Amino acid sequence: MIELPVVVSERKKKPDWLRVKLPTGPEYRRVRTIVDTNKLHTICESGNCPNMGECWGEGTATFMILGNVCTRSCSFCAVATGRPNEYDTDEPRRVAEAIKTMGVKHAVITSVNRDELKDRGAEIWHQTVIFTKELSPQTTIETLIPDTKSNWEALERMISAGQEVVSHNMETVARLYRAVRPQARYERSLEQIQRTKAFGKRTKSGIMLGLGETQDEVLKAIDDLVANGLDILTLGQYLQPTKMHHEVIDWIHPDQFAFYREEGLQRGLKYVEAGPLVRSSYHSERHVNV
Repeated sequence: MIELPVVVSERKKKPDWLRVKLPTGPEYRRVRTIVDTNKLHTICESGNCPNMGECWGEGTATFMILGNVCTRSCSFCAVATGRPNEYDTDEPRRVAEAIKTMGVKHAVITSVNRDELKDRGAEIWHQTVIFTKELSPQTTIETLIPDTKSNWEALERMISAGQEVVSHNMETVARLYRAVRPQARYERSLEQIQRTKAFGKRTKSGIMLGLGETQDEVLKAIDDLVANGLDILTLGQYLQPTKMHHEVIDWIHPDQFAFYREEGLQRGLKYVEAGPLVRSSYHSERHVNV
């Protein structure tokens, strides 16, 4: 196997391949209005996604349910952390109505972690998918769900509402979990993916690169995911949200992403989306039928 070098650039300056267009255009403004009118949260905004302009310009968005305050304190994430407010039981209906109004063919729904809730927010998850399917039966759905902390009953409720794809992000390699995801466990997330696959769902996960992982560690993570039934993997460059978050250790060259894509396919994944600006929901409509 050819050992490709990890490309490291000056940390203070992003390389040319990470340039993105600012959000603009009439379709972007239309989606902006729908999101604001329905008082919805999107991970596009809360997560500072670099593809927001492109996706919103095409009339799509990733909706974030169960509020915009997370009970976890992951060092990579721009979402606010703390003690969340009570969740809104009317949110499933409002999300479903917004998806219908937007007329999207494929919707992505995600959420913050709600570890303080006994069911981890599973009922709101279930009702959101049910309402969306009732109002927009032609819309396919991907749910990007959090770690249920081994609450497998909650997991089953989350994934049993009829969504086509269930995603749960590993985020990084095993060695970096304590620094990057201190309240998560690598093996527990693998088991959640394995159980989701056993339930009969198309499975998906994502890993950020540039946090200090080695090539061998990334390939080991791919092998672990394949062994636990993963179908689809996204790989993208980590971008530091603020000075308070985990620093970018490496800028990963597009050639390295291409290498990981080919390796992932050869190792048994059905589909790999890999590139510096790839995020979990990027081109997610392509992942429904792979």
